[in-house]
Amino acid sequence: MLIATENLSRAEKLQIIEQLWDELSRNPEDIPSPAWHADALHEAENAVANGNAAFQDWELAKERLRQGAA
Repeated sequence: MLIATENLSRAEKLQIIEQLWDELSRNPEDIPSPAWHADALHEAENAVANGNAAFQDWELAKERLRQGAA
């Protein structure tokens, strides 16, 4: 089934993504991690440990995305 998204606003598209993620994340054991995921996590951990990256509150990050900021 395809969902027509071309006429949706950015906020509506993000709401769909959030809803899908909420549904998928209810049973994380049903979603296998791709092979590259462990490497990406280690890379991110190293960046934070080295001071090259920082964590941001997820709710604040979502709000920035909704406002069009990167």
